Amino acid sequence: MTVRVRRVYDPPDPEDGVRVLVDRLWPRGLSKDAARVDEWPKALTPSNELRRWYHAGEGSYDEFCSRYEVELAEPEAAQLLHTLRNLVRMGPVTLLTAVKSPQESHAAVLARLLDS
Repeated sequence: MTVRVRRVYDPPDPEDGVRVLVDRLWPRGLSKDAARVDEWPKALTPSNELRRWYHAGEGSYDEFCSRYEVELAEPEAAQLLHTLRNLVRMGPVTLLTAVKSPQESHAAVLARLLDS
């Protein structure tokens, strides 16, 4: 199984496999053709409340991860996570995000859950 996390602004790589945008909003200044996104499961993204809480600096990254995992257990998100796991079994998947530090973001949490 291969799950990578990359910034959506980075040029597509032949090794990306299925490219999945894991942000709730479309990245600014990026055309859909340039992004080459295959899937966009918006229900897998953190809730607006959780995003605002984390970006306001009210909690740690570890607490964010815990709260996000609770959200991912909700039925719609759990189903989408299951679908992504099936994609990972078939070949490489790249999770795309616009955040500046992808390794300390919701995309890293998703990658960890998909690799387990």
